[in-house]
Amino acid sequence: MAKKKRSDKDAVDNPRGVASLAEAKAWMGARGITEIECAVPDLAGVGRGKIMPVSKFLSGPTMNLPLSVFFQTISGDYPPYDNLVDSVVVDSDLVMEPDFSTLAIVPWAQDPTAQIIHDAYHRDGRPVELAPRQVLKNVVDLYAKKGWKAVVAPEIEFYLVEPNIDADYPLKPPIGRSGRPEIGRQSYSIQAVNEFDALFEDMYDYSEAQGLEIDTLIHEDGAAQMEINLLHGDPIVLADQVYLFKRTIREAALQHKIYATFMAKPIADEPGSAMHIHQSIVDGETGKNIFSDSDGDPTPEFFSFIAGQQRYLPAVMSILAPYVNSYRRLTRDSMAPINVQWGYDNRTAGLRIPPSSPAARRVENRVPSSDANPYLVIAASLACGYLGMVEGLRPTEPLEADAKGLDFELPRGLLEAVAAMQHSEEIATVLGPSFVKTYTAVKQTEFDTFMRVISPWEREYLLLNV
Repeated sequence: MAKKKRSDKDAVDNPRGVASLAEAKAWMGARGITEIECAVPDLAGVGRGKIMPVSKFLSGPTMNLPLSVFFQTISGDYPPYDNLVDSVVVDSDLVMEPDFSTLAIVPWAQDPTAQIIHDAYHRDGRPVELAPRQVLKNVVDLYAKKGWKAVVAPEIEFYLVEPNIDADYPLKPPIGRSGRPEIGRQSYSIQAVNEFDALFEDMYDYSEAQGLEIDTLIHEDGAAQMEINLLHGDPIVLADQVYLFKRTIREAALQHKIYATFMAKPIADEPGSAMHIHQSIVDGETGKNIFSDSDGDPTPEFFSFIAGQQRYLPAVMSILAPYVNSYRRLTRDSMAPINVQWGYDNRTAGLRIPPSSPAARRVENRVPSSDANPYLVIAASLACGYLGMVEGLRPTEPLEADAKGLDFELPRGLLEAVAAMQHSEEIATVLGPSFVKTYTAVKQTEFDTFMRVISPWEREYLLLNV
């Protein structure tokens, strides 16, 4: 049967994405859009770019930004460029090309405003190897060359907190509609979610307007800690959705004078926040899950994917847990994993196999924290599974007991994680040597910045005692 051609009306009515500049013009005209936010996600997942009048965008949709946007640390600093890039080249302009499939409105903007995600290219047309979206595309292409297609479903945890304008003060749960803050653990509580009904109604409205597909919303373990699950799908599409969702919930919260934070460990005595990634691999032609055979049993590829995660996740830990704060989440006395053991429906292990039908057999990576860049964390996780399959690795036996009592198998801190990435030739081959070199230099610079800060703990215990 011939594929039905999409009409101009279909393109205009679609809340998210068009196929061309001409369709974009009609789409924005139908909505009275006057401005457009043109962004490219950087190494931290922060959107860098420009806001321009629609007339300027339509006259030439590409924009220029310097290569340095992919060298910037979370604090706005830059690593030494020695052995990384020429100091002239780093400030030379790249060409940012819009991906029209990401076109959506900015529903919280005062004036009719659109947004669109860009991809970065060198002036000779080569994709920029440091761009996180490109790193993920490269991994997806590796799967395609094997006749495979990855399917992912992220789960993102976050906290709602009172506005905090002085970083010296700890974060606190916000006041809900009852007029009281949450003080106890309220896992899966409907009533605790209802405390912020108005905020979440805005979040759903904003998400629907942008074409973001939210599966479920639940209350997690921590005080005012929530989790959003997204529908499964293409890795690049889902990474785009996580990138946009983080901004969406922050904006919805600000409308109610509340902060939404994706810090891995924002409150000392509360659980950390994770970004769990459910992963399955399907045949590129048939769409059948290659983790299950015709009898519904697990395949060698399924076990090799697990084994690849076991072997290589420690080497990409600086992506899965990208900041000093990230490692405060990974402690023995919490639900966050400390090793790469795996088990069937075992949430204490780093790798969980959820109960499912054979067609939905998948591997849940529970190691990443919610502060991670969604493009990089999905790319890194899939890269580990890919290496396991192409190398024919075999996993350990599935664990039925509590994994918390076992040894740490993951890096305990950022510098240890950076070193693990630097020493993995396999990861450099899959993610790109120039990306690995730049990314680890940025992480080392961020650690150096952190070390310039004297913490309250140091003043409390060292000031008069040493």
